[in-house]
Amino acid sequence: MNRKSFDFDPVSLALYIILAVGGWMTVYAVTSVSAGDYTNWLSMPHWRQLIWLGISLVAGAIVLLLDYRFIEALGYLFYILAIGLLILTVFIGREINGAKAWIVLGGQQFQPSEFAKLATAMALAQYMSRQGFSMNDNRQLFTAISFVLLPALIVILQNDTGSALVFGSFLIVFYREGLTPLIPLGLLISVAVVILSLWINNGLITGGIMLGIGLISFIIFFNRRYWIRIATIHLVICGMFVALASGTTFIVSKLQPHQQIRIKVLLDPTLDPQGAGYNVIQSKIAIGSGGSTGKGFLNGNYTKYKFVPKQETDFIYCTVGEEYGWIGSSTVLLLFLGLIWRIQYMAESAKTRYARIYGYSVASILFFHVMVNVGMTIGLVPVIGIPLPFFSYGGSSLLSFTVLIFVLINLYSYRVSVLGMKR
Repeated sequence: MNRKSFDFDPVSLALYIILAVGGWMTVYAVTSVSAGDYTNWLSMPHWRQLIWLGISLVAGAIVLLLDYRFIEALGYLFYILAIGLLILTVFIGREINGAKAWIVLGGQQFQPSEFAKLATAMALAQYMSRQGFSMNDNRQLFTAISFVLLPALIVILQNDTGSALVFGSFLIVFYREGLTPLIPLGLLISVAVVILSLWINNGLITGGIMLGIGLISFIIFFNRRYWIRIATIHLVICGMFVALASGTTFIVSKLQPHQQIRIKVLLDPTLDPQGAGYNVIQSKIAIGSGGSTGKGFLNGNYTKYKFVPKQETDFIYCTVGEEYGWIGSSTVLLLFLGLIWRIQYMAESAKTRYARIYGYSVASILFFHVMVNVGMTIGLVPVIGIPLPFFSYGGSSLLSFTVLIFVLINLYSYRVSVLGMKR
C-alpha cells in the first residue's frame, strides 16, 4: 500500500526537533562546566548525548521509511525480545543508584526498561486491534492487562520502581478503548487514601474520614426502593478503603526509622533537609532563583556548581527554571503539552484501530513522564527517578522516545491510502 511521498505530520516533527535540541542544550549547560574532569571529548556527557541524538534521528528516519503493515506485525516479536532483555538484566545487569536496570555492552550501557515501553505499546496495540477483541470479554481483558503487568513486575525485580510505575499509564489506553471508568476511579481513590493515611499518620482518623465520605455518598445516591442494595455497596467499599488506610498506617509503623523518614519525606521534604529531602529542596531553590526571565544560558549558579544532585538526569528541569525562568520553563511545558495534544489528535484521526491504540499509548507514556518528572522537581510529586523526555541525559531514553513518536508519525502518514481521504 502506497502513500504520498514524505506525507508526515509537520507539527509533531517540528515539536520533536525543538524539544530534542532544547534538551541537548540543557544537558550541555549542566555538564559542560565540568568538562575539564574528562580525558577526551567522547567521555563528556554532552557530546555523548549529541551522538545519541544523531543515532536517534537516524533511527527515526529508518522508521519513517518502513511500511506500516511491517511495523504492525513486529509487536509480539519486539515484546518477546524486550521481556528477554528485562529478565537478563535481573541476573547480569549493572546496579546504579540501587537499581539493577542497566546492561553494559562494549563499554556502553543501556536500559532495557526504556525499550520495553515501546515494545509493550506495539504488542498491546497488535493484540487489542485484532478482529473480535472486546473489553467486555474478561479473558481478553485479562490478557491485555497481562501485557502491561509482566514487564512492570520484572522491572520491580530490578528495584526500579519509578520505571515500573510508568506502565500504569496504559490504564488511559484501556479507558479509551472502553474499560469501565469505575476501575481507574477506584485506583485513583486508593492512591488518595494511601497518601492521606501517610499524611495524617493515624488509621482511626483516616478511617473516620472514609466513613464520613461514604455517608455523604450514600445520602446523595439514596433511593428508597433500592436503599438496602445501595447501603450494602457503600459499606463494602468503605470497609475496603478503611482497611487500606489502616493497613498502610500499620505497615509504615513496622518499618525501620530510616525507612519511615524516607516515606514521610515524600510528602514533606523539610523533615530531612540534609538527607532524603535535600534534592527537592535544592531543586525548588534553583527554579525559584531564575525568577521570571531566568539568568541566561550557561549563567545558572546552581547548575554550574552542582548544588542539585542528578541535575543532568532526574532533576534537569530545574536547570530550565534557573536559566530561562518562569517564562522558559512554562514554554517547555507548553511544547510538551502541544506534542501530547498532537499525538492524541493523530491517534483519533488514524484510520486503523492499531494506530489509535498505539497513539494513546505514546501519549500516556509521555504524559506520565512529564507530569511526574516536573512534579518531583517542584515538590508536588514524590521523587521516583524517571527522566524528562528529550531533556534528561541518557541515550536509552532519548532513542526510545524518538522511536515511540516516529512510529506513530509513520502510521499516521498512511491515513490517506488506508481510507482514501485525508483529514
